[in-house]
Amino acid sequence: MRKLFLLGLAALLFIIGCEKKSDSIKIGAIYNLEGSQMFLDFPSSEGAKLAINELNKSGGILGKKLELILLDGKTDIPTIKAAANQLVQEDKVSAIIGFSDTDMVLAAAPIAAEAKVVFITSGATSPRLPQQVQDYLFLACFGDNVQAAAGADYAFNTLNLKTSYLLIDTEMEFTLLLAKYFKECYLDMGGEIILEDTYKGGSRDFSEQIEKLKSLDVIPDMLYISSGPDDIGFIIKQFREAGIETPIIGADGFDTPLLTATAGNLAENVFFATHYFAEEDKAESDLIKNFIKSYKTEYGTVPGGFAALGYDSVMLLANAIKNADSINSEAIRSALLSTKDFQGVTGKISYENDSRIPDKGVTIVEVKDSKFHFITSIVPQNVPLP
Repeated sequence: MRKLFLLGLAALLFIIGCEKKSDSIKIGAIYNLEGSQMFLDFPSSEGAKLAINELNKSGGILGKKLELILLDGKTDIPTIKAAANQLVQEDKVSAIIGFSDTDMVLAAAPIAAEAKVVFITSGATSPRLPQQVQDYLFLACFGDNVQAAAGADYAFNTLNLKTSYLLIDTEMEFTLLLAKYFKECYLDMGGEIILEDTYKGGSRDFSEQIEKLKSLDVIPDMLYISSGPDDIGFIIKQFREAGIETPIIGADGFDTPLLTATAGNLAENVFFATHYFAEEDKAESDLIKNFIKSYKTEYGTVPGGFAALGYDSVMLLANAIKNADSINSEAIRSALLSTKDFQGVTGKISYENDSRIPDKGVTIVEVKDSKFHFITSIVPQNVPLP
């Protein structure tokens, strides 16, 4: 009798434990909290955690709290693959968010897709990703073709910069695609690329590239630099120290405090395209104002574009789960595909015509007096195909 009682008690405790586990909705997240990508991914992870906290304070979703299982990819492909496998096989998450770089997404998202788990990348901007990872991968950000077009538009039509030097990091798909799209847009507008050069990501000596540029009879009107976040400060510093003062244009890889921390007051006459920029007293909406205030309260610093993307990714996913009234992967995927005019901090998100890339505007930021300043928002009209 005692043995039967103990077996029954064990079974009851097992059932109670299972019920307790089901009281939360598990959301997986993989961000690189170490290595070269941490300067973009760490703020995104903070934005994601902030969103989870806000949702839980307001009662969660479907009557359940959200549990964020955040794993560190360490900017290392094997580590990222292991993390993705853990989230889908062991943690049994309902969906995964993460990353600000295409190569990192391509290490993790196919694993999620094979398990039929939705993956939302907060900041990886390759417009080719939906073709590379079928069905279950969504972007919360615009594509590189869009931000390249916006950068070319602003440089050519607003700043009246008609000739360009192009410098490309050859180690990242992001930088290669960005440069390709910029070149296509700029030439179509009537711009001329006087010199195109490359460097290997992680380099810290750009004297060879600088020498080639200075050997030209006439320095081009602008420098378009397609680089990652850990390189751009060093590039700007060395080019400026060499006496090259022409405007420097780039994309969201510039959107990190590391730029001014490295280049200091030499980071003048620098412009870049990114996902969002706002100051609390100049915020366009209560949503943005409250986001900035909450982020500053939680982390003691002003949020940048990648923090906002991490926040938006969680809120976008929560909206899909709510609309699906389910944590079933297929239901979440269908709800995401039906998303229209979801208002995020970084803009409205809609997935039109079965596209899994949102149609969003691009923010242009200027670096001046060692600070970032909002300039304008652009919705480019002539965007290259992926």
